[in-house]
Amino acid sequence: MTRFLIRRIVLGLITVWVIMSAAFILFQVAPNDPAALRLGRAAVGNPLALQQERKLLGLNHSTLYQYWHFMWNAVRLDFGRSDVNLLPVTKIMLKALPIDISLAIGGVILWTTLGVGVGVIAARRPRGWLDRVATLFVLAGISLPTFVLGLLLLFFFYFWLSIHGVRIFPKPGSYESFGKNPLTWAHDLILPWVTLALITAAIYARLTRSALLDTLGEDYVRTARAKGISERRVVYRHALRAALTPLTTQLGIDVATVLGGAIITETVFGLQGLGLNVVEAIRSQNLNVIEGVVVLAAFFTVFANIVVDATYALLDPRVRIQ
Repeated sequence: MTRFLIRRIVLGLITVWVIMSAAFILFQVAPNDPAALRLGRAAVGNPLALQQERKLLGLNHSTLYQYWHFMWNAVRLDFGRSDVNLLPVTKIMLKALPIDISLAIGGVILWTTLGVGVGVIAARRPRGWLDRVATLFVLAGISLPTFVLGLLLLFFFYFWLSIHGVRIFPKPGSYESFGKNPLTWAHDLILPWVTLALITAAIYARLTRSALLDTLGEDYVRTARAKGISERRVVYRHALRAALTPLTTQLGIDVATVLGGAIITETVFGLQGLGLNVVEAIRSQNLNVIEGVVVLAAFFTVFANIVVDATYALLDPRVRIQ
């Protein structure tokens, strides 16, 4: 197990290095001049300003020197300053990251509970009316775009209720940290959580139903039933544990995606997380912020996959890491 984890960590570090190298090539070596992008219209007809900006960014050095400088700064989590507000990129990401962590916490609880619950109900009554209702839930969740669901929730539960004098849900952009007031924190994130959960839970319901139906046909499940063990215990103690293996992979991907920035959800609800920050950075061609978020999202993805691989052996005793 230890050798496996070390090997996965090394491969993960190599993956992060490759992504960082790709980000450097895309933003620093590509035909577009970073100095001209930062200056914008001021670079037109002003070669002196362009030359000073290139010197300030270190673009007057060799590509190899720039690459080493970029990598060393990235290891130290130093991505420079934002071109818009001149704040350190690390400070911007640290301010935005708690919002994405909050979205991930509530979203994971809701979508796993709802998705696994619907999947188990559908698998226990295959081709019954509950299974048909679960199928409609899955189709609706997969087909409905995130921004459409988010806007519908905002329209009905904020704008429409507010027009009629009922102010239950907060306005878009409201967010208070968990440390200040946990109840207000949860209240501000209810609609974003529901948006993430309803879309993602449909995938989990489909995966749970498929995996559980396959597991319920295994020999050890039939043996447990032959011994007189109750159906509830057979499903939840024996079959469901093995059926959760594919869900673990999906969970790792989804958590890493949310932590790296739930772009659509944050944009719809005006939450200043990593997703909305990177959207604004793209609009203003703020390369330092884009680079920082790309590296951070790559780290979350690699870390989540390492945790998923290590969890396999705990969920399914049939899995043995050699």
